[in-house]
Amino acid sequence: MNTHSIIPKPIAEYDLRLLRIFVSVVEHGGFSAAEKALRITRSTISVHMSNLETRMKLKLCMRGRGGFSLTEEGQLVYRAVINLFDSLNDFSLIVGTLGKELSGEIVILCADQLDKNKQKKLANMIEIVHCKAPNLHITLDGDSISNIEKLLLKDKAHIGIFPGYQKIEGLSYTPLTSEPIYLCCGKKHPFFNKVDTHITPEDLASASTIHPGIDVEENGRKQLSKLNLNAKAYQFDMRKTMILSGQYLGYMPQSYIQQELNMGEIRIIQPSTLTYQFNLSLVHKKVSIEPNKVELLQSAFKVAFDLVEK
Repeated sequence: MNTHSIIPKPIAEYDLRLLRIFVSVVEHGGFSAAEKALRITRSTISVHMSNLETRMKLKLCMRGRGGFSLTEEGQLVYRAVINLFDSLNDFSLIVGTLGKELSGEIVILCADQLDKNKQKKLANMIEIVHCKAPNLHITLDGDSISNIEKLLLKDKAHIGIFPGYQKIEGLSYTPLTSEPIYLCCGKKHPFFNKVDTHITPEDLASASTIHPGIDVEENGRKQLSKLNLNAKAYQFDMRKTMILSGQYLGYMPQSYIQQELNMGEIRIIQPSTLTYQFNLSLVHKKVSIEPNKVELLQSAFKVAFDLVEK
């Protein structure tokens, strides 16, 4: 640890400015690439970086013909600065929750594409939230389950919507929707024109089938264990595309393929037995730094998705 740094305690606003420039340079991969983001010239960036290194009495980065790279000290400082800025953001969020009227950002992340019925309910939920807290900036986006879990645990998102078959410590799960999911094939598949009674377990075991890409409930696991899982697609639209190719079987909710069923492009195979439940959960961090926002979302979801009486 360098005891000769002239960075004051507590850190001055000027030092925070220099550190923000440093982070931008690192994340853009060099002075030239950071020019546009920072809206200052490369020479000005160079001066600020030199000032920061002088104040810290550390060599933070190397620049030259070999390109831009961080020194070992620079890597440690970068990680420390990220933690510092995260702490400042957390402080702002906590203070923002103390007022009577909610403000700032509220983040909702969804891992699944929603059918029209669920989209309407989600739109109703957004309407409720906006009417109750019009100053909130709502962010609604999609992401993978693993990323949503990480963002929830880091307080970078407030609510996630995804299957809750595999529960993570620190997160709370509330059932949101449940619907049956069926084994399907496309019009070009050899099974399409076969009656269900002529499709044997041996036929099913040899047919190429799409794995859903995540853990599923017990009945679904038993069915999948008997199939030839040699492809993978989590997103329903991608899975449907593979089914339409005529080369694969795959499980789909009826609500996502109703149009293809009506047009005779997809059929369901043995619906009374080759089916399991597809469950979506409303997921949030058990101890959130912004509990008021989480509570607002929970109540709005419960009304919009008919989980409670209106």
